[in-house]
Amino acid sequence: MTKIHFIINPISGKGKHNIDYNYLRAFFQEEEYDLKVAFSKYKKHAISLTESAIEAGADIVVACGGDGTIHEVATQIVGKDIFFGIIPVGSGNGLASNLSIPKDIEQAILKIKTGRILKMDVGSVNGEYFFSNMGFGIDATIIESYEKSGKHKLVSYIRAALNSALQYRTKKMKVSYNGISKEVNPLLLFISNSNEMGYNITLTPKASLTDGLLDYVMVPKINFIKQLTFGLYVLLKKTETFRKTDYVQTQKIEVEVLDQKKNGLQLDGEFYEFKTNSFQIEVKEGALKVIC
Repeated sequence: MTKIHFIINPISGKGKHNIDYNYLRAFFQEEEYDLKVAFSKYKKHAISLTESAIEAGADIVVACGGDGTIHEVATQIVGKDIFFGIIPVGSGNGLASNLSIPKDIEQAILKIKTGRILKMDVGSVNGEYFFSNMGFGIDATIIESYEKSGKHKLVSYIRAALNSALQYRTKKMKVSYNGISKEVNPLLLFISNSNEMGYNITLTPKASLTDGLLDYVMVPKINFIKQLTFGLYVLLKKTETFRKTDYVQTQKIEVEVLDQKKNGLQLDGEFYEFKTNSFQIEVKEGALKVIC
């Protein structure tokens, strides 16, 4: 019998979904599946719920929520002989989209039963995992502003981006990769494992979840007009052709934020603060067994 545990964020997608034990039981027959359901109640609660599912011997753990819930659940499954499922009910759903997991809840549930297993790469920054992307620059500021708005809509994200473009102050950094070291003053320093951020937006159209590489994008400090121009390149999915862009694919990147002891980053669209200025970023090949 397959032990399958669902970690559900009840407020994802404005709480409009109706995923609960009774709803799921209709898809997972009692004679085949030992079904367990748990609901997250606060940020990072899904981490402890996943730990409990692992201790209970789960064969499959499914995250039902947005990018934040997916991130929290997946971090606990990396490197383990457990299959990871996703039912995307959030706003951005970048990783789910990259994995071609349907937004329709019933279709996503059926994927859990019939989908193939993909051994996907996982990014790591100072031992903390990311699955889609991470960033040190204006994207982290945008995410912080977006979270503070309390409104998880595309228009809120665009408003946060425009406000950040006007207010953002760059930080000098030293970056090392592929035997090269350089000092940069980035508007954007973005490292991606996936070719989609959510809302069908990408900064790294060449990225792949299975190539054993991370995609590094750095755009230096530029004026507001050029920022708007870069935004057009993003919409056209041609970021690497923007004249001032560094775009590199590599396995390991070191970043030192100069003269800054604490630093805010975005990891998979969530804002985190680190009490350090030195970061080791690398890829773990095929470290997560995801159903897609």
